[in-house]
Amino acid sequence: MSPEIWTPASGLLPWPHDRFTVPDPSTATGVRLAIPADAVPRNAAGIPIDVSAQNVADGFSPGSRILVHVPGVDLARSGVPASTDIGSSMAPDVAVRLTDLDTGERWPYWAELNSYDPERHHLVMIHPARALIEGHRYQVEIDALVTSTGDPVPTDLPLVWSFPVASSDSLSGRLRAMVAAADGFMPDFEVTEIDDSGDPVSVQGTFSVPNYLDNDGSPGGRMLFDAAGRPVINPEYPTWRAPFTFLFAADAAPRGTLVFGHGLLSSRDEVYTLDGICSLGNLNVCGTDWVGMCTEDVPHVADVLTDLSRFVSIPDRLQQSQLAFILLARLANRPDGFASHPAFRGPDGSPRLTPDGSVFVGNSQGGILGGVASAVADEWQRAVFGVPGLAYNLMLPRSVNWLAFEDVFHGAYPDPVDRMVALELLQLLWDRGENSGYVQHLTTDPYPGVTPKTVLLIEAFGDHQVPNVATEVLARTIGAAVRRPALRDGRSSDVEPMWGIEDVGTMPTTRSVLSVWDFATPAPPTTNLPPTPGLHGLDPHDAGSSEPGVMIQALNFLFTGEIIDPTGGEPSVGAPLVLDDTDDAPGSTSAEPVH
Repeated sequence: MSPEIWTPASGLLPWPHDRFTVPDPSTATGVRLAIPADAVPRNAAGIPIDVSAQNVADGFSPGSRILVHVPGVDLARSGVPASTDIGSSMAPDVAVRLTDLDTGERWPYWAELNSYDPERHHLVMIHPARALIEGHRYQVEIDALVTSTGDPVPTDLPLVWSFPVASSDSLSGRLRAMVAAADGFMPDFEVTEIDDSGDPVSVQGTFSVPNYLDNDGSPGGRMLFDAAGRPVINPEYPTWRAPFTFLFAADAAPRGTLVFGHGLLSSRDEVYTLDGICSLGNLNVCGTDWVGMCTEDVPHVADVLTDLSRFVSIPDRLQQSQLAFILLARLANRPDGFASHPAFRGPDGSPRLTPDGSVFVGNSQGGILGGVASAVADEWQRAVFGVPGLAYNLMLPRSVNWLAFEDVFHGAYPDPVDRMVALELLQLLWDRGENSGYVQHLTTDPYPGVTPKTVLLIEAFGDHQVPNVATEVLARTIGAAVRRPALRDGRSSDVEPMWGIEDVGTMPTTRSVLSVWDFATPAPPTTNLPPTPGLHGLDPHDAGSSEPGVMIQALNFLFTGEIIDPTGGEPSVGAPLVLDDTDDAPGSTSAEPVH
């Protein structure tokens, strides 16, 4: 391989690669990761990223970005497809080809240069347009790349290499073992506060969750394992108390329960934003915290960004929260759960909860994490993921929310190539707690003993916080269909909008669907940068929460299992956005819909 491929800041390039594995007949793939400690990025203090937690995996992430250094390359002149033309990645003579070696199938992708690199180190990033299949091997072939003048790039071509994707056991085995151990377990719970002064009624409390962390469950805890690498309960702190908030309408009519997953680094208190659904929609609403990525974790997350060796604590704690969401729904579903307490009964003693009546709604981070609990357990069968995505390594650089942490991260890891490599190392761990490691078993090919789920994905066109490309990768991965035309003519920059996502055909339907809503925001950037306020308009990320058509579509699905077309065959257009006086997420532009 040509020496031009290597630079001092890119000892792990090309990524991912067979050379970072060793044979291991005990794993499902026959290999184990062996990322060399002397090749990983170092922070500004000279501390290398500890990859011991990554090196227990038997392959790379299904959400891996393929990274390769190609000095002088002009991707457009070379005919390498951008995010606006994914379909051309399947052409036989395209200069970059990605192939599933297990099936011989060409794999769709788009490619781009790292726009965070002002020195133009020409880090090429190849993004699979559908998550890579667990346990399969993939081959990358690169040839015929040229510079902006049309001359061949100085790198020796062709380049050909391959790599394995981690198996299901490697990705999800820890959490599935935790869920299996909790089979039949009914948490004890405590009601700490009841507010029945208005409608809806609010109940606060805590419930017990088996604790697999090496501390009392607080931020920074890491998972405990036995000698065989299986998660074990902490003997000193065998349980931790997860908080819950539960809302129900003041009348005593029994109703189903909407289990709600909150947004980025927020808390269960977001359930109060659903009080209208609770009062008008004939649903109870409850939530707990996504520990690992909730409000109390913010100081720890900021600290982790200065030394990514500590990052493993975040996905370890996320797996605890996935178990907590499953047990919260169990408490709502079972007669010996919440329904056994007077706080959840009407004045005449009748229950307010419908047995086995839970459904799931997760917005933003709640949709990015919500596919995990939905895939590994059967406490609900239907889920709505609002503005969701797959793989944080893809989403973070494109999100305005990342701007709040960017200075810390860039200060700790000043090299722009190192930062992209670091996100790949983090994704190997994040897979254990977010959609990337689980959703191949969400709607089809379910895990043993679990039934497949039906899912409604809601996309806000031009979203500033969760990039549309990540939502559409998720849709392709789970086989969701889209109603065409999804957008009005001229709205998308894509050669073929929603490429690779099947037409849903006749509606109503009981299959999983991607529902695209347009709030008049400009098309998103075609680079790995976040939208720019002004140039890219107002952020439609939260607009669906107050759009009647979205509510009608979501509630009808949650109640009946059918996904309807709320706009009569036309593209789904919401009310345009205008500025308001609220202070939204850092870097975003506050907006509200006009009705």
